[in-house]
Amino acid sequence: MTSEVRAAVFRPDDERIADAVDLLESLGATPVPDPMLAVEPTGATPAPADWTVLTSKTGVELAAEAGWTPTDTRLACIGPATADAARAEGWAVDVVPEEYSSAGLVDALTAAVATDESVGVARSDHGSAVLLDGLREAGIETTETVLYRLVRPVDAGESTARAAAGELEAALFTSSLTVEHFLDAAAERGVRAAAVEGLADAVVGCIGEPTAATARDHGITVDVVPDEATFEALATAVVERAAPSHHGE
Repeated sequence: MTSEVRAAVFRPDDERIADAVDLLESLGATPVPDPMLAVEPTGATPAPADWTVLTSKTGVELAAEAGWTPTDTRLACIGPATADAARAEGWAVDVVPEEYSSAGLVDALTAAVATDESVGVARSDHGSAVLLDGLREAGIETTETVLYRLVRPVDAGESTARAAAGELEAALFTSSLTVEHFLDAAAERGVRAAAVEGLADAVVGCIGEPTAATARDHGITVDVVPDEATFEALATAVVERAAPSHHGE
Protein backbone atom coordinates (compact mmCIF):
# COMPACT_ATOMS: atom_id res chain seq x y z
CA MET A 1 0.00 0.00 0.00
CA THR A 2 1.23 3.50 -0.79
CA SER A 3 2.25 5.61 2.17
CA GLU A 4 0.85 8.71 0.46
CA VAL A 5 -2.40 10.22 1.68
CA ARG A 6 -3.98 11.88 -1.35
CA ALA A 7 -6.81 13.98 0.08
CA ALA A 8 -9.48 15.59 -2.08
CA VAL A 9 -10.73 18.93 -0.81
CA PHE A 10 -13.66 20.86 -2.24
CA ARG A 11 -13.61 24.34 -0.69
CA PRO A 12 -14.31 27.45 -2.84
CA ASP A 13 -11.55 28.62 -5.19
CA ASP A 14 -10.34 31.51 -3.05
CA GLU A 15 -8.21 31.80 0.07
CA ARG A 16 -10.19 28.91 1.58
CA ILE A 17 -8.84 26.34 -0.88
CA ALA A 18 -5.35 27.82 -0.53
CA ASP A 19 -5.56 27.60 3.27
CA ALA A 20 -6.92 24.06 3.02
CA VAL A 21 -4.02 23.00 0.80
CA ASP A 22 -1.51 24.54 3.21
CA LEU A 23 -3.11 22.80 6.19
CA LEU A 24 -3.23 19.40 4.50
CA GLU A 25 0.41 19.70 3.46
CA SER A 26 1.37 20.64 7.02
CA LEU A 27 -0.34 17.44 8.16
CA GLY A 28 1.73 15.39 5.71
CA ALA A 29 -1.03 14.77 3.16
CA THR A 30 -0.97 15.39 -0.59
CA PRO A 31 -3.88 17.73 -1.37
CA VAL A 32 -6.08 17.16 -4.40
CA PRO A 33 -7.82 20.56 -4.62
CA ASP A 34 -11.05 20.44 -6.62
CA PRO A 35 -13.27 23.42 -5.72
CA MET A 36 -16.94 22.43 -5.86
CA LEU A 37 -18.34 25.83 -4.96
CA ALA A 38 -18.20 29.23 -6.63
CA VAL A 39 -19.76 32.34 -5.14
CA GLU A 40 -22.20 34.49 -7.16
CA PRO A 41 -23.17 37.62 -5.16
CA THR A 42 -26.77 38.78 -5.44
CA GLY A 43 -25.99 42.38 -4.47
CA ALA A 44 -28.42 42.21 -1.57
CA THR A 45 -27.66 43.39 1.95
CA PRO A 46 -29.11 42.13 5.24
CA ALA A 47 -32.67 43.31 5.80
CA PRO A 48 -33.46 45.54 8.80
CA ALA A 49 -34.04 43.52 11.97
CA ASP A 50 -33.29 43.69 15.69
CA TRP A 51 -30.84 40.83 15.25
CA THR A 52 -28.84 39.88 12.15
CA VAL A 53 -27.47 36.37 11.67
CA LEU A 54 -24.46 35.78 9.43
CA THR A 55 -23.51 32.20 8.69
CA SER A 56 -20.23 32.50 6.77
CA LYS A 57 -17.10 34.56 6.26
CA THR A 58 -18.27 35.09 2.67
CA GLY A 59 -21.52 36.62 3.88
CA VAL A 60 -19.63 39.03 6.13
CA GLU A 61 -17.32 40.09 3.32
CA LEU A 62 -20.13 40.61 0.79
CA ALA A 63 -22.22 42.60 3.26
CA ALA A 64 -19.23 44.80 4.08
CA GLU A 65 -18.33 45.27 0.40
CA ALA A 66 -21.91 46.41 -0.24
CA GLY A 67 -21.52 49.07 2.46
CA TRP A 68 -23.66 47.40 5.12
CA THR A 69 -22.81 47.82 8.79
CA PRO A 70 -24.65 46.49 11.87
CA THR A 71 -25.37 49.93 13.31
CA ASP A 72 -28.99 49.30 14.29
CA THR A 73 -28.91 45.58 14.91
CA ARG A 74 -27.24 43.03 17.15
CA LEU A 75 -25.06 40.47 15.42
CA ALA A 76 -24.97 36.69 15.72
CA CYS A 77 -22.41 34.54 13.88
CA ILE A 78 -22.53 30.79 13.38
CA GLY A 79 -18.95 30.12 14.45
CA PRO A 80 -15.53 31.59 15.20
CA ALA A 81 -14.41 32.02 11.58
CA THR A 82 -17.49 34.09 10.76
CA ALA A 83 -17.17 36.02 14.00
CA ASP A 84 -13.49 36.74 13.36
CA ALA A 85 -14.34 38.07 9.89
CA ALA A 86 -17.02 40.32 11.40
CA ARG A 87 -14.64 41.64 14.05
CA ALA A 88 -12.04 42.28 11.35
CA GLU A 89 -14.59 44.68 9.82
CA GLY A 90 -14.84 46.42 13.18
CA TRP A 91 -18.22 44.94 14.01
CA ALA A 92 -19.26 43.87 17.50
CA VAL A 93 -20.46 40.26 17.69
CA ASP A 94 -23.10 39.59 20.34
CA VAL A 95 -23.68 35.84 19.97
CA VAL A 96 -21.57 32.88 18.83
CA PRO A 97 -23.21 29.56 19.76
CA GLU A 98 -21.33 26.89 21.66
CA GLU A 99 -22.27 24.44 18.90
CA TYR A 100 -21.22 25.85 15.52
CA SER A 101 -24.32 24.84 13.58
CA SER A 102 -27.79 25.97 12.63
CA ALA A 103 -29.21 24.04 15.57
CA GLY A 104 -26.68 25.69 17.86
CA LEU A 105 -27.70 29.11 16.59
CA VAL A 106 -31.36 28.34 17.22
CA ASP A 107 -30.58 27.44 20.82
CA ALA A 108 -28.41 30.51 21.39
CA LEU A 109 -30.83 32.95 19.80
CA THR A 110 -33.88 31.49 21.50
CA ALA A 111 -32.16 32.36 24.78
CA ALA A 112 -30.93 35.81 23.69
CA VAL A 113 -33.73 37.31 21.58
CA ALA A 114 -36.54 39.13 23.37
CA THR A 115 -40.13 38.21 22.57
CA ASP A 116 -40.76 41.45 20.66
CA GLU A 117 -37.52 41.34 18.66
CA SER A 118 -37.03 40.21 15.06
CA VAL A 119 -34.23 38.21 13.45
CA GLY A 120 -32.89 38.59 9.92
CA VAL A 121 -30.84 35.70 8.52
CA ALA A 122 -28.41 36.70 5.75
CA ARG A 123 -26.69 33.83 3.94
CA SER A 124 -26.36 31.79 0.76
CA ASP A 125 -29.21 30.33 -1.27
CA HIS A 126 -28.42 26.88 0.14
CA GLY A 127 -28.82 27.59 3.84
CA SER A 128 -30.21 24.89 6.10
CA ALA A 129 -33.94 24.99 6.81
CA VAL A 130 -33.09 24.07 10.42
CA LEU A 131 -32.25 27.67 11.27
CA LEU A 132 -35.37 29.38 9.90
CA ASP A 133 -37.73 26.62 11.00
CA GLY A 134 -36.24 26.49 14.49
CA LEU A 135 -36.46 30.24 15.06
CA ARG A 136 -40.02 30.42 13.77
CA GLU A 137 -41.08 27.44 15.87
CA ALA A 138 -39.70 29.34 18.87
CA GLY A 139 -42.07 32.20 18.03
CA ILE A 140 -39.38 34.56 16.72
CA GLU A 141 -40.25 36.77 13.75
CA THR A 142 -37.65 35.72 11.17
CA THR A 143 -36.81 36.83 7.63
CA GLU A 144 -34.12 35.67 5.19
CA THR A 145 -31.93 37.56 2.74
CA VAL A 146 -29.91 35.70 0.09
CA LEU A 147 -26.53 37.42 -0.13
CA TYR A 148 -25.02 35.00 -2.63
CA ARG A 149 -25.62 31.87 -4.64
CA LEU A 150 -23.39 28.84 -4.55
CA VAL A 151 -22.85 27.18 -7.92
CA ARG A 152 -20.58 24.41 -9.21
CA PRO A 153 -17.56 25.65 -11.18
CA VAL A 154 -17.67 24.46 -14.79
CA ASP A 155 -14.24 22.81 -14.56
CA ALA A 156 -14.87 20.98 -11.29
CA GLY A 157 -14.52 17.22 -11.17
CA GLU A 158 -10.89 16.09 -11.38
CA SER A 159 -11.29 14.42 -8.00
CA THR A 160 -14.21 12.32 -9.23
CA ALA A 161 -12.01 10.66 -11.83
CA ARG A 162 -9.31 10.15 -9.21
CA ALA A 163 -11.85 8.56 -6.86
CA ALA A 164 -13.16 6.30 -9.61
CA ALA A 165 -9.62 5.15 -10.37
CA GLY A 166 -8.89 4.40 -6.71
CA GLU A 167 -6.40 7.25 -6.51
CA LEU A 168 -7.68 8.90 -3.33
CA GLU A 169 -6.94 7.93 0.24
CA ALA A 170 -9.17 10.64 1.69
CA ALA A 171 -11.95 13.10 0.84
CA LEU A 172 -13.12 16.07 2.90
CA PHE A 173 -16.67 17.35 2.41
CA THR A 174 -17.44 20.70 4.02
CA SER A 175 -21.15 21.05 3.18
CA SER A 176 -24.03 19.08 1.75
CA LEU A 177 -23.62 21.06 -1.45
CA THR A 178 -20.04 19.89 -1.91
CA VAL A 179 -21.33 16.32 -1.74
CA GLU A 180 -24.05 17.00 -4.29
CA HIS A 181 -21.73 18.88 -6.65
CA PHE A 182 -19.11 16.11 -6.41
CA LEU A 183 -21.72 13.55 -7.44
CA ASP A 184 -23.09 15.78 -10.22
CA ALA A 185 -19.58 16.27 -11.60
CA ALA A 186 -18.98 12.52 -11.44
CA ALA A 187 -22.25 11.86 -13.27
CA GLU A 188 -21.28 14.26 -16.05
CA ARG A 189 -18.08 12.24 -16.53
CA GLY A 190 -19.95 8.94 -16.44
CA VAL A 191 -18.14 7.79 -13.29
CA ARG A 192 -20.64 8.40 -10.51
CA ALA A 193 -20.99 4.76 -9.43
CA ALA A 194 -17.25 4.17 -9.74
CA ALA A 195 -16.46 7.33 -7.78
CA VAL A 196 -18.75 6.32 -4.92
CA GLU A 197 -17.17 2.86 -4.95
CA GLY A 198 -13.71 4.42 -4.91
CA LEU A 199 -14.61 6.56 -1.89
CA ALA A 200 -15.51 3.36 -0.03
CA ASP A 201 -11.79 2.54 -0.01
CA ALA A 202 -10.86 6.06 1.16
CA VAL A 203 -11.37 7.86 4.46
CA VAL A 204 -14.35 10.16 3.94
CA GLY A 205 -14.76 13.05 6.36
CA CYS A 206 -17.73 15.41 6.70
CA ILE A 207 -17.65 18.66 8.67
CA GLY A 208 -20.92 18.01 10.50
CA GLU A 209 -23.84 15.64 10.79
CA PRO A 210 -26.02 17.37 8.14
CA THR A 211 -23.23 16.96 5.58
CA ALA A 212 -22.67 13.38 6.70
CA ALA A 213 -26.38 12.64 6.35
CA THR A 214 -26.36 13.93 2.77
CA ALA A 215 -23.35 11.78 1.93
CA ARG A 216 -24.93 8.67 3.44
CA ASP A 217 -28.21 9.35 1.63
CA HIS A 218 -26.26 9.16 -1.63
CA GLY A 219 -24.52 5.91 -0.77
CA ILE A 220 -21.22 7.36 0.44
CA THR A 221 -19.73 5.72 3.52
CA VAL A 222 -18.71 8.38 6.06
CA ASP A 223 -15.75 7.56 8.31
CA VAL A 224 -15.10 10.80 10.18
CA VAL A 225 -17.30 13.58 11.61
CA PRO A 226 -15.22 15.72 13.97
CA ASP A 227 -16.66 16.94 17.26
CA GLU A 228 -15.83 20.54 16.28
CA ALA A 229 -17.31 21.76 13.00
CA THR A 230 -14.16 23.44 11.66
CA PHE A 231 -12.03 22.59 8.66
CA GLU A 232 -8.92 22.25 10.80
CA ALA A 233 -10.60 19.66 13.00
CA LEU A 234 -11.93 17.83 9.94
CA ALA A 235 -8.58 17.75 8.14
CA THR A 236 -6.67 16.67 11.23
CA ALA A 237 -9.08 13.84 12.01
CA VAL A 238 -9.22 12.59 8.41
CA VAL A 239 -5.47 12.60 7.86
CA GLU A 240 -4.86 10.88 11.19
CA ARG A 241 -7.37 8.20 10.20
CA ALA A 242 -5.92 7.79 6.70
CA ALA A 243 -2.25 7.79 7.70
CA PRO A 244 -0.50 4.43 7.27
CA SER A 245 0.16 4.12 10.99
CA HIS A 246 -3.59 3.92 11.48
CA HIS A 247 -3.75 1.00 9.06
CA GLY A 248 -1.23 -1.05 11.00
CA GLU A 249 1.76 -0.09 8.89
